[in-house]
Amino acid sequence: MSVTTTIAVVDDHPLFREGVVRSLEESGRFEVIAQGRTAEDAVRIVQSSNPDILLLDLSMPGGGQATLTSLAESHPTQKTVVLTVSEADEDVTAALQAGVRGYVLKGIGSQALMEVLSSVADGEQYVSPTLSARLLSKLSRRADSAAEPLATLTVREREVLEEVSTGMSNKQVARRLGLEEKTVKHHMSRVLAKLHVANRTEAALMWARSRSASFQNVHSR
Repeated sequence: MSVTTTIAVVDDHPLFREGVVRSLEESGRFEVIAQGRTAEDAVRIVQSSNPDILLLDLSMPGGGQATLTSLAESHPTQKTVVLTVSEADEDVTAALQAGVRGYVLKGIGSQALMEVLSSVADGEQYVSPTLSARLLSKLSRRADSAAEPLATLTVREREVLEEVSTGMSNKQVARRLGLEEKTVKHHMSRVLAKLHVANRTEAALMWARSRSASFQNVHSR
């Protein structure tokens, strides 16, 4: 018997929320166990229903960003995916720093959204490609200054970061490298501290940018 992922959807636009809920439930892969429209609803739902994933809009009564910050402190293991129209750099950065596992723009199709939610349920992280490209461009300005922090990583930390940069979860990295999952988490904590970044997405983007720069330097000679 297949295992469904439980979802809570919080969005203050009833028509949009109902459409998302209907698509998720009709897929047979997800069970929507709660709905809400405000920041207060989101906190209450997490406390009472403990969904596998909280799908949350940023623009709602009470403030989505404030909700993310509150949940990061009170329920740090809660997997949250932001579904929003906001492409503002500050919103993306703040959400990632609050520990969201996904940042998705509302133009996404229903099938693509379900793929994102499935990957998040499996422990992965997702940021809409256009926003990832923008973050990468922003981090490119740190490329030269990143070389020195990257050089401080141990061989094992580099191996872990290399796998994380491909989108693997800690569990998948552990299996790939023959390590305990808690060991991978320890290495990633060290990586984030050494690179002075807030989350694994920024670390992966920094690593990808460094590798890309190295490749370009080699082939420009």
